[in-house]
Amino acid sequence: MEDLFSPYLPENFDSFWHETVEECEAVSVDFSRTSSELQPLPSHEVELLEFTGMAGRRIKGWIATPESPVGAFLWIPAYGRESHLPNKYSTREGMISASFNLHGLGAFLQEEYDPKRGYFSKGIADPHTWVFRRMTQDCLISLRVLAEQAGVERSRISAAGLSQGGGMAIWAGARSNLVRSIVADLPFLSAMRHTFSQQIYRYPLKEITDFAETLPGGMEAVLRTIAYFDTVNQATRVRKPTLVSLGLRDPAVRPDTVRAVYRALPSEKKLVEYESGHDWNPKMIEADRDWMTTK
Repeated sequence: MEDLFSPYLPENFDSFWHETVEECEAVSVDFSRTSSELQPLPSHEVELLEFTGMAGRRIKGWIATPESPVGAFLWIPAYGRESHLPNKYSTREGMISASFNLHGLGAFLQEEYDPKRGYFSKGIADPHTWVFRRMTQDCLISLRVLAEQAGVERSRISAAGLSQGGGMAIWAGARSNLVRSIVADLPFLSAMRHTFSQQIYRYPLKEITDFAETLPGGMEAVLRTIAYFDTVNQATRVRKPTLVSLGLRDPAVRPDTVRAVYRALPSEKKLVEYESGHDWNPKMIEADRDWMTTK
């Protein structure tokens, strides 16, 4: 019986990602940093940070800077078109953090999830056109932008996030030499062969199965694209210390799929299990900071 939790890399997996990285490395680092009226944190100064991403799109976000930084990290947002605001989960004591809206929308945009505004299936018929390829490229450019900021030590940059952000932190860590360590809380898109062998009832993942019904190749065609991005496959290319967490009651990113990602990591790693679902856990604040400041 086939093990649906194991990595299943396409034959041209590495060449696909080599090409993908080369394209974004050809984009010059072009950013602006300006003051912000939003100052929600007494411990950090928040400023607006904007850069030119793929195809000339301007990517908007923010950077939060403490008085005496001991490291920096890119906070990659969870699924949705809204931006993650600077708060206790997207910042850490004594650390510089930056986060960007990867859809070219406002730095502080707040928007309720609506399947009609979903993007999971956008371009998914081909790995070169799936929206997550471009989002990953912009994420890699944003790491270069972060490395250029005052107070940021290039050798102490981490990639971090929850759900979509956790999965993409692993992707970014696999592709960027700037990433020193990775924090992947409840990482999404993990062991998707197993996930799609089950009935999908929940959005936003159901966006994919809804779209697959319109394709001649159905789910088989969709999985060919997902194979290039599946976090269990990306994990095999990580060579950075990686903290992975799961929620024992998580209905969206199930524990067995996260454990599959953890097993696939060949680097130094740690797995934390929380007694919670698909949501923030206060214990992540200290656990994530400890990992990013000591690894």
